[in-house]
Amino acid sequence: MKISVGIIGISGYTGLELVKLLINHPNFELCYAGATSQNELEDIFPSLKNVLNLKVEVADTNEAKKRCKLLFLALPHTEGMKVAKELRGSGVKIVDLSADYRVSLENYERNYCPHLDKDGLKDAVYGLVEINRNKIKTANLIANPGCYPTCSLLALLPFADMLEPKFGVMIDAKSGLSGAGKSLKQTSHFVNVNENVNAYSPLTHRHEGEIKEHLNKNRKDCLKDDIDVMFVPHLVPLTRGMLVSSFLVLKDEFKGIDPLQILRDFYKNEKFIRIRTEPVSTKFVSGTHFCDIFAINKNGKLWINGGIDNLLRGASSQALANANLMFGFDESLGLPLVGDSI
Repeated sequence: MKISVGIIGISGYTGLELVKLLINHPNFELCYAGATSQNELEDIFPSLKNVLNLKVEVADTNEAKKRCKLLFLALPHTEGMKVAKELRGSGVKIVDLSADYRVSLENYERNYCPHLDKDGLKDAVYGLVEINRNKIKTANLIANPGCYPTCSLLALLPFADMLEPKFGVMIDAKSGLSGAGKSLKQTSHFVNVNENVNAYSPLTHRHEGEIKEHLNKNRKDCLKDDIDVMFVPHLVPLTRGMLVSSFLVLKDEFKGIDPLQILRDFYKNEKFIRIRTEPVSTKFVSGTHFCDIFAINKNGKLWINGGIDNLLRGASSQALANANLMFGFDESLGLPLVGDSI
């Protein structure tokens, strides 16, 4: 018998990607879809006509508890914790795709709002599989990492203890438009995005704090000076895809390292991390769960280049990998291996 699964907040881009992944999953069955209003799923996503006959209901946590053993919360930041708080303790496992459980209380309240579920925040496990795999297996609440932090951290963590703290890390990140969400904004109009690239929230973006916190948390010398992070995201005229470049200085004793070998050793048992011998292209990863990484060392100055699909590895397929582990399955079940680019 398959495990019953629900999605609350199904009407966004990540909701659609979750549906597409769950349709063919051997062990999960999508049986509940919640949103702000009632609708037919095919009316929200016409591509699903004759694919999945499922009504979208007005989200109701009591109903979701009765019908589901696993719930994905694909809700906006600050909304996920409201629902998760009602679900915790019910026996339902939760993967929250919002930012509400990803960082410390201090970090969260500095960047978002007062937290409504402090106990849940303490119990949540940060769902970066390559780093927290064992903790994820026993968790009931997963904080699914953001797309920018996922790509940035996977590239940076192998070098976390080699960085010269006084220079920090500079991150230049570029994301396709789907990363801005489905709601229409002035900056997401076609005429503003087409043939245009622009930075937004430079050095003030909320994901900067998430990257900094988890980078420093995973250093062996984490009790010493924090490594500062300067983060500048850019919007590029792509539907999906993410490319991140990180610039850093190595400690003197590591100036002669071969960064590609460091990456190969660190990720030698990881199926979904691919080490490239050339700079990454978003076409390499679009439509897949892979994170591709390249790095080059010039006299102790390191450039690290990472790429992911922002909707998949940066959101929905990462959420599914976490769910697989929570239920004792092979984490790769249902994850996309091949994209549609040529």
